[in-house]
Amino acid sequence: MQPYALEIDPESSLQFTITRDPSTDGSGGDGGSSRCTMTLRHPGHTKQNLAFKVKTTQPRRYLVRPNQGIVAPNSSETVSILLVDKDRQVLWSTYDRLGQSALDHSKDKFLVQSCAVSNEFSAKFEKEMRVPVGDGGAHQYSKELVEELTAMWNSVSSDSTLPVFNKKLHVRHVVDTADSTAAAAGGGGNNGTTATGLPASFQEGVDKRSNAEKMSPEQLTDEVATLRRKYDELVAFSVNLTAERDILNNTLEQTKRDLNREMATRTALEKQGLKVGSRSQDAKSSKSRGGVVSAKTLLIMVVVAFLSAIRATNSGSLDVLRSVPVFGGMLGFDSPAKKTSKRGRDEL
Repeated sequence: MQPYALEIDPESSLQFTITRDPSTDGSGGDGGSSRCTMTLRHPGHTKQNLAFKVKTTQPRRYLVRPNQGIVAPNSSETVSILLVDKDRQVLWSTYDRLGQSALDHSKDKFLVQSCAVSNEFSAKFEKEMRVPVGDGGAHQYSKELVEELTAMWNSVSSDSTLPVFNKKLHVRHVVDTADSTAAAAGGGGNNGTTATGLPASFQEGVDKRSNAEKMSPEQLTDEVATLRRKYDELVAFSVNLTAERDILNNTLEQTKRDLNREMATRTALEKQGLKVGSRSQDAKSSKSRGGVVSAKTLLIMVVVAFLSAIRATNSGSLDVLRSVPVFGGMLGFDSPAKKTSKRGRDEL
């Protein structure tokens, strides 16, 4: 054994006895139903003090006091481990429904670590007066020393060269059969246990089997018919549940398809709206350009017509318009009658 290793009692597993009555659960000293004590002893293979630390895979289920400390050579330390009441009730309920076999495969584990510490560090703890914790003989250090121990273990975890002894312990949960039998005898049937210590569901099956052996053929026939009817009802109920599940699945799939279709339609409309908007803008721009061109053309035509009129007037090509009634007057030409009268006046 390594000189920095502690002797642990028990060596391989920690046993917690589960009882029905919470008044004896963890607060009744040695009779506590869900308390376990562990003894750590320094074998004296080294003159250095050994520091220890207790870890668990279920820190919320177990209260460990103290969970770390210092052990002097050839001395021992008692660690008290308490199973909290809430988990005790859960384990008792599991036993009540399924029996002891459901508790035989617990995955809870504890890890005890130990390593050697310097004399200067351990001297602080030798002078410390510790406070008793609980009824299991455990003592707790002051808050300042606990913080120093925690810092020391943090440094040990980061330093891979320092040798550390590790010891794993399994957990066993055992139900006190005497307590369960007494509970059944004293009205504990309400808690699901019987005088035989078996869960009520198991005992009910045993009673039915013994009653079946005493039944007459007619009673057996009636019992079989009743069981068959219950079986048919159970099958029908299962079929209805399956049908409802299929309907819900189909409804869900249809809803998903409708949603996808709606999203695709909306996306297409948004894209199409962008295209139509761009086309309308192009049409407006082309229409505006067309209007500008028409105005220019009209202006050019007016100018050309004006120049043509001036030229026609100078060349006398517009005299033919004088004979047109009204229109000739509008253009400022004298009518033939006025011209004749004017010529007569000139002769006189």
